[in-house]
Amino acid sequence: MPRTEPPTSETTQPFWDATRDQQLVVQWCCECDRPIAYPREVCPFCAATVLEWRPSEGRGKLYSFTVEHKTPSPVAGAEGPYAIGLVDLDEGVRLMSNIVNCPVSELAVGMAVRITWELLSDGRHLPLFEPA
Repeated sequence: MPRTEPPTSETTQPFWDATRDQQLVVQWCCECDRPIAYPREVCPFCAATVLEWRPSEGRGKLYSFTVEHKTPSPVAGAEGPYAIGLVDLDEGVRLMSNIVNCPVSELAVGMAVRITWELLSDGRHLPLFEPA
């Protein structure tokens, strides 16, 4: 079954456009110089509206994870067991994504991870993480 693909919006379009080239970008506030995740129109720290996108190396540490043993829906695109993790990127933001290419029994909080990509039907790529 194909994966349910994420929608785009005017706010998230630069993020998804970058994934077409397998580049991870993080939104930053130009006023307080802080990274922002998830994409927004206003900085959650200082309420500034001047935001930009900066490249990320796509490296970080696994902050937390859960293992799902059963797929919630046939269109979810994953078969159990699979891991959903919170990843603290080196740039200072936390992202939620699947952790792949690792047996779930070997996952550990604090393990180093790096980005990997899954091609979507429209040419975008879904950011996933694997052990570094």
